[in-house]
Amino acid sequence: MDDTAERLLGLAFTDAYPASFLAALTDVENRMGGHPGERRAAGIVADALDQSVGGAREEPFDIRRWTRGATDLAAGPATGRTRQFDAVALPYSPPADLRAPLVDAGYGTPAELDDVDVSGGIVLAEQGGEGDRHAHRMEKFGHAAAAGAEAFVLVNDTEGSLPVTGTLRFGDEAAIPGIGVSYETGERLRRYAADGGEATLRVDARTEDGTARNVVATNPGAGEREGTVLVVAHYDAHDVGEGALDNGCGATILVETARLLADVDLPSDVTFAAVSCEETGLLGSHALADELDVGDLRAVVNVDGAGRARNLKAYTHGSEAVESLARDVGVAADHPVAIETRPHPYSDHWPFLRAGVPSLQLHSRPADDHQQWGPRGKPVVHTRADTFDKVEVRDVREHAGLTALLVRELARRERPPRLDTAVLAEQLREADAEHGMRAAGVWPEGW
Repeated sequence: MDDTAERLLGLAFTDAYPASFLAALTDVENRMGGHPGERRAAGIVADALDQSVGGAREEPFDIRRWTRGATDLAAGPATGRTRQFDAVALPYSPPADLRAPLVDAGYGTPAELDDVDVSGGIVLAEQGGEGDRHAHRMEKFGHAAAAGAEAFVLVNDTEGSLPVTGTLRFGDEAAIPGIGVSYETGERLRRYAADGGEATLRVDARTEDGTARNVVATNPGAGEREGTVLVVAHYDAHDVGEGALDNGCGATILVETARLLADVDLPSDVTFAAVSCEETGLLGSHALADELDVGDLRAVVNVDGAGRARNLKAYTHGSEAVESLARDVGVAADHPVAIETRPHPYSDHWPFLRAGVPSLQLHSRPADDHQQWGPRGKPVVHTRADTFDKVEVRDVREHAGLTALLVRELARRERPPRLDTAVLAEQLREADAEHGMRAAGVWPEGW
């Protein structure tokens, strides 16, 4: 490492600012896109970027805003009394008042759905899955709805955890209602399903027009390299918790990276964008992609999942140049960086990746199998337990330092080659992602 890189890491590892910023962000109640808390959070982020980079601006965009009301779930065996269960509605669930048979569909894969009579039933599908690729909840939901389900229940796959949430569709009301329950509730509902049991489900929710906002600031480079490095992180969160791990840590790392690089001579421009509505459909990053000259982008760094666990994980999405850069930075900093090369569409890099922009998503990986919150912040993300006390600030600081080095290298090196979208589509097919992405409604037209 050169002197500048060593200085950046030293500053990052000792800075008290990330803890105070994250505390302020997570003190804001309900950062879900389009709600008053999201607007207050945007102001906090804008002030932080204005102090470091300058010229921060809030950019509003139209959305379909979803608002949660009460959720009531009662179920029981075919013979016997029903009982109430704790459940949360999943974003973009329509309102509901129904009674239907319970149907256990395992992990909700197409094969498992084909093995049961789904039509008119309330389908139970557990998170995760078997094998190398775990289907996203939106894929499970899309398959269940297409098979004729009356409602959808997402079961948390971690014992001792809380009811889990997560959007059903990107950007608008879903076809059927959906709720999340804990692992233990899911196990009891499965027993009821095996006994021919039924459930009564009531969901109070509404979807209406609203406005959300991105926060954008640019650190102008010296013009020695063409193009702009874009750093994005979503600052919105599900309304059931504080969104500390998902994605308060990522937003904090974005702001801290901007602070660290504020006085560094960069060969190219670096734009920092804190985007909203990732949790409800990547709406902020899509709006940002519509506003920017995507053809000018050197690369995108998406900080979603970093800071949750001890080591950094880099999704390089099929770009050999980005993969090489990430490996080099990890070696130079003597810090483990786990590499995943396969592309995926479920975070804010996607509007840019699908246009061929080399993309790097920064996530986390535990140092060992016993780290408290696991490889993806489980079992607390997307539950009421995603709170500030779960964060290890040391990990946030170190990941911010590494992010600063990665962004600096992307600004200094030769521009990474654009990705061939036909090759990208084939990589997704090889990962067995196309069928699920079509069910989720995210497979690009023309691919």
